[in-house]
Amino acid sequence: MDGKTKIKKLKNHLLYIIHNGKNSKWKYFCLSYFSLYIPRFVSIRLRKKALKSLANRADKGYILSRVEYYNQLNANVQFDKVAFEKQLVELKQQKIGHPSVYYLDSFVYAKRFPLNYKWHLLSGDITHVPSVPAITKTRPLGVDNTNSVLLKLDKVRHFIFVKDRKPFRKKKNKAIFRGLIGQVGGGNVKRNRLTFVEKFFGHPLFDIGVIDKGYPQWQTDKLTIRQHLNYKFVISLEGNDVASNLKWIMSSNSVAVMPRPTCESWFMEGKLIPNYHYIEIKADFSDVEERLNHYIAHPEEAEAIIQHAHEYVDQFRDSKRERLITYLVLQKYFLFTEQQLSTLRPEN
Repeated sequence: MDGKTKIKKLKNHLLYIIHNGKNSKWKYFCLSYFSLYIPRFVSIRLRKKALKSLANRADKGYILSRVEYYNQLNANVQFDKVAFEKQLVELKQQKIGHPSVYYLDSFVYAKRFPLNYKWHLLSGDITHVPSVPAITKTRPLGVDNTNSVLLKLDKVRHFIFVKDRKPFRKKKNKAIFRGLIGQVGGGNVKRNRLTFVEKFFGHPLFDIGVIDKGYPQWQTDKLTIRQHLNYKFVISLEGNDVASNLKWIMSSNSVAVMPRPTCESWFMEGKLIPNYHYIEIKADFSDVEERLNHYIAHPEEAEAIIQHAHEYVDQFRDSKRERLITYLVLQKYFLFTEQQLSTLRPEN
């Protein structure tokens, strides 16, 4: 590697560190731990005030529909109640765990309920439906996922929105992909990403690179979010669960290109409409070139998708409403939990 190349790589590395476009983790952790130590009487008052506001909201119906979408528990749900009781943890006994973001993003709301309430909090990338009702970040689509109650977890990584001032028509006629693949032979290889890179690396319609050191033939420097937005199309491929870049792509003036999602999060990926909110491609990527060329030739159709994507993203921007929905999802879960436990308690 010559001197000029080393300097260029160093500049790119520094640019990524200083201005990668992602949420600030130090700011997130400072605010999260600060919120945990707000006195309980203040926290309880905030919850009650928020819940009381529901009655007079013009968007009450919308809010309740979101609550029902995230928390589908009802009296007819079938599961092992004895196993459920064994897995429940009292809020006051809940340990932080690792990674801590799952505790921080959920307990900041849960602590505002009675601490003798019980829950089953699952941390990490969840792609299965738990055997008993649980709080999760993600759940699979296309199956009965009633036991998976969604909260907005790991939000510092997943919920990023951008202000993109570059119009679609002024961007490069290419699709960009940057991401992790995982080690072949290991237990965490992302086969869909591996297949995509194998098929299209070096293709003139794509700018593709991976950030795994285990693939030197494909490895490239990390790019900032802003650098991604120089391209008309951004490939969004699921990893361990949902595609973490989908939210910022849909808030930009570029178009998300992806197969139909197989799992969902607080972003309600299951509600996205193919070729209305994003450009749908086949899971084997056999039609991706044809799809991209179509939208390059018909920019007005791509711009319509961008507009629809912006409208979809806008529903998550109201932080006060998002907090209220979170309270209601948890309230429904706790009331369900208490009701189920009451059927197991012996009568006096």
